[in-house]
Amino acid sequence: MIFHHSITHSLYHSITQSLNHSITQSNMITTVTVGLGSCGIAAGAKKTFEKIKAFKETEKLDFELRRTSCVGMCYREPLVEIADDTGTYLYGEVDADRAVEVIEKHINQHDPIRDYIVYTDLFEASENDFIGAQVKIVLRNCGYIDPESIDEYENRQGYQAIKKIAAEKTRCEEVIDTVLRSGLRGRGGGGFPTGMKWKFAHANKSSDKYVICNADEGDPGAFMDRSVLEGDPHSVLEGMIIAAYAIEATGGVIYCRAEYPLAIKRLNIAIKQAHERGYLGKNIFGIEGFDLDIYIKEGAGAFVCGEETALIASIEGERGMPRKRPPFPAVSGLWKKPTNINNVETFANIPWIILNGAEAYAQYGTEKSKGTKVFALAGKIRHSGLVEVPMGITIRDVIFKLGGGIKKDKKFKAVQMGGPSGGCIPEFLADTIVDYDSVTATGAIMGSGGMVVMDETTCMVDVARFFLDFTRKESCGKCTFCRMGTTRMLEILDRITKGQGHEGDIEKLEELAYQIKDNSLCGLGQTAPNPVLTTIRYFRDEYEAHISHKKCPAKVCRPLLTYRVDEEKCTGCMVCLKNCPVKAITGERKQPHRISQEICTKCGVCFSKCKFESIILS
Repeated sequence: MIFHHSITHSLYHSITQSLNHSITQSNMITTVTVGLGSCGIAAGAKKTFEKIKAFKETEKLDFELRRTSCVGMCYREPLVEIADDTGTYLYGEVDADRAVEVIEKHINQHDPIRDYIVYTDLFEASENDFIGAQVKIVLRNCGYIDPESIDEYENRQGYQAIKKIAAEKTRCEEVIDTVLRSGLRGRGGGGFPTGMKWKFAHANKSSDKYVICNADEGDPGAFMDRSVLEGDPHSVLEGMIIAAYAIEATGGVIYCRAEYPLAIKRLNIAIKQAHERGYLGKNIFGIEGFDLDIYIKEGAGAFVCGEETALIASIEGERGMPRKRPPFPAVSGLWKKPTNINNVETFANIPWIILNGAEAYAQYGTEKSKGTKVFALAGKIRHSGLVEVPMGITIRDVIFKLGGGIKKDKKFKAVQMGGPSGGCIPEFLADTIVDYDSVTATGAIMGSGGMVVMDETTCMVDVARFFLDFTRKESCGKCTFCRMGTTRMLEILDRITKGQGHEGDIEKLEELAYQIKDNSLCGLGQTAPNPVLTTIRYFRDEYEAHISHKKCPAKVCRPLLTYRVDEEKCTGCMVCLKNCPVKAITGERKQPHRISQEICTKCGVCFSKCKFESIILS
């Protein structure tokens, strides 16, 4: 395992304590585990692993070197865990150079380096709260197991849920009823009750049915999907197998974007291992007539393919464009056969629910939003990465208790939830609880779990422009209102951020936004205006400042800025003068400089180069 966390929720601890036994604690062999998810590899973890491996061989050290995937603490990568007979220690920011020091001190000299330890249950470490405050169901194995080992998955109760169904000869209807009673709602964005979706697909009889895992969502929450696929692919496979049993499906597809090569590699390994164990194929788990094969369809990363009918079209070899509903996929989906589609997080919940019971899962959350939710924290936040929290926690607690608050102690301004087509929730609504209805009431959406945190230096008009530019590009173009409406809205936002806004532009944006929402076929168009509508709703004063006063309060939109020299701070170092591309700065050495407003192109080079903070923006 990569860390041994102590959850404050007693019920969760009692249910999952058997999962939290380290493999190393059973045989007391010292183990060194390196996090090798995409985030860790990007931070240099592969070099760290190779350095530790070489040092172990050179020094003939007696420990087991293991690998795992993303731990969630991405802001501390590369991460290395050492587990010995004294306890478990998670070291952060262990690059190749620091790796030798850590191994030498901790293993050879039996002297853990406290300054580098970010988590342990033996004493207070810097990130104890980050891990201890989480409730891990979806991420229960991520960071604990080698994702390429089916044995390690099975050692943590893997495939026990489907084996339980087979051994007890549980009827399909009973499985569906368990999922219904758990209160699990689809974690892909819409939040439709998962058990109800399965019930619809089961009710439609056909010799061929399909179960599809959507692993192609294009918002920050897709980082979560990728991390689960990289770190615990078997949990997703087991969830799909259970779903296939429940709806009596004969085929399964994992639709995963090709930009996730490590996830695809580990999924292929997992599928092969499952076949070898007889968990996929003919009469699986000894159930006569229960035949299931799962294959991977690599998508091109189109955001619109997060919509299930567009996803189905892409699997069938057509261009990914949404279709009119009804009929819904549960009636006519892949190859016009009954089809159930859930995302990665939804499927990863299923084995835990079946094994531990609907009531255990429903203990978490609110009346209408049960269980836990995984969030990908990004933006102006100290602790960027993955967290899993019970539904009902406040946005403020996620940002400040788990996320560590805002970088550089800046003022929290807003959080964007729901991906590119989500909405911006202002600071004064930070005590909103995390559940589907409460988040929707703010104008945002839960989405697949992205949280982009913004501080006082963020321009909300520019944020709206940024996200709308993304959804405009990702529109499939089928609906005129989505195709042309987002283009017209973007043109208005571009003008506003350049200081060319007019009176009435805000009203035009609102009118266009509602036309797009009301007349688009799929969820992309229906939600694309959300960033604009929520920023107008909560930050209208910023729009008015841009339009009426030609000023950007956050000092982000360069065409609206004026660059001046603070003569009291200026040392006459000549750096800004030498770097100005249009020679707008004049002055002698060791004398205050000046900027000609007639010549200045507002490129910002002088501001970025000045070491004495003598360039003033207004």
